[in-house]
Parts: sequence; C-alpha cells; structure tokens
Amino acid sequence: MTDRRAEISVVTDSTSDINPRMAADKDIVVVPLSVLMGGESYLDGVDITPSQFYPMLAESRDLPKTSQVTPERFISTYRRLLDSGRSVVSVHISSGLSSTVESAMAAARELDPSRIRVVDSKSISYGIGFLALEAARAVREGLGLDAIVERLETVRKKIEVFFTLDTLEYLHKGGRIGKVTALLGSLLDIKPIIRVENGIYVPAGKVRTRKQALESLVQHVKEIAGDNPVRIAVGHGRAAEAAATLKEMVARSLRVTGEITMFEVGPVIGAHTGPGTLGLAVQM
Repeated sequence: MTDRRAEISVVTDSTSDINPRMAADKDIVVVPLSVLMGGESYLDGVDITPSQFYPMLAESRDLPKTSQVTPERFISTYRRLLDSGRSVVSVHISSGLSSTVESAMAAARELDPSRIRVVDSKSISYGIGFLALEAARAVREGLGLDAIVERLETVRKKIEVFFTLDTLEYLHKGGRIGKVTALLGSLLDIKPIIRVENGIYVPAGKVRTRKQALESLVQHVKEIAGDNPVRIAVGHGRAAEAAATLKEMVARSLRVTGEITMFEVGPVIGAHTGPGTLGLAVQM
C-alpha cells in the first residue's frame, strides 16, 4: 500500500493541547494561537508553555487576551505542505469560540481549495486533539481527503468535553462564557460544571466542593458512555494533584481503551478558564 503520510498532512492548532512529542510522532503540524500578556505577545506552545504561563497569570494585574491564527500564518504553513506535494486536512478550535477556522478557510481559498479541507471541531482542548489524532489514523490507513473529513464528521458527534472551574471570572471577562451566564448570579462557594455543546459552553450543573465536582464530571461521562469503551484525556490548569485523583476515578468508573492521556491546559484555553481548571475529554 502507498504510504499516504507522504500525500496528506494533518494540521491542527495549539488549543488542541497535543504535546509536541505526540504531534511529531503522529506527523501532525501544530499552528500556534497567540496570548497577549503584559504588553507582550507570545505564540502558544512556542514562546510560552503552561508551566510558564500560569505563574505569569497569577501575577498579572490584567487578564490576558488571545488571538486566533492569522490567515497569513495558515498560508505559510499550507504553502510549505502543498509545495512538498501534500494535501491538507486542518482541524481547529470551535468556530463558536475563535475565528481560527475562518482564517484557515480564507487561507485555503487563497491557495488551493481542492487540496485543503478545513474541519471545525466544534470543541476545545483535547476534544480537538482526539479529532486530529483520528485524522492521523485515517491518513495512515490510506483514506483520501473527502473520506477523512467524512470520518471526522462522524467521530465529532462522539466526542464530549466536560470541565469544572475555580471561578467563572476568566470566561466572563474574556467574553467566552456562552450560555454559562446563567450561573453568574450564584457563584459564591460553587464549582460550575460546564459542557462543550455544539461548539459553545453550556452549564451542566453546579456543586459545592472540588470532590463533588470530580464526581460530577465522571458521572456526566458515565451517563453518556455507559459501558461502552472510551478514550479519555484528563486535563488541568495548575491542578496536577486533583487531575491525578480524577484519573483514578475515571479508571475505576469507565471502560477506558488504552492509556488515559494526562495534559496541562495550554495558555490560550487557560487564559479563559484560569488556574484550578479540571476537565475530561472523551471519545466514544
């Protein structure tokens, strides 16, 4: 069989939270979004990592701002791949949360739409990551562009992301709060549970303690997945100990396929969710 990896490249963006080693191993190109802090602009995952970002966030007087990948950066990335003889499947953060998909589509139109497919993940973080990894699997299996997109559109319906926050301040002030505004009036001593639904944030519940929040995250996934096998990724923003506890709870309660992926939420998503974030990405 022809090695289709030489013919089709998978592109995603830094909000997918795929670590560089995994991206390189799976032949996935990661294009960074940007974070503006203290008057300086940083490329997510290039100029600034989670271990650098969260301490800076704690000391910052102003909330950081983020910006999508520009069409020009996509044009540069796509042109390099096209010039090497490849076509492109490009999978990105929900269009309901960022204009990155629009930038990717603009770049595709300018270059060669017949060789570039842009997919709106309608998700965030490892919800995007799961789709990019699925695209990479499809490439290795020898599928063509349209067949890969068709698979991703099917898989996208089977991906869920739930997370809990220490505070809604970051989502609220960053303008990414979606339908979660319903929780703003009752924030004292609660931990909101948020679901990514059709590409935006929606409230899925609220509890009083972190322990209850972790239990709620697992229960929400269990209600959806039942006894079916699932791939799981556990993410956190400066909450490694709680994330390790959540991993153990997931392993006990769900039928997990393969290793549970652990990751720290990157700067662009972290700018809107803040420290103390804990979440689950699930592929059924």
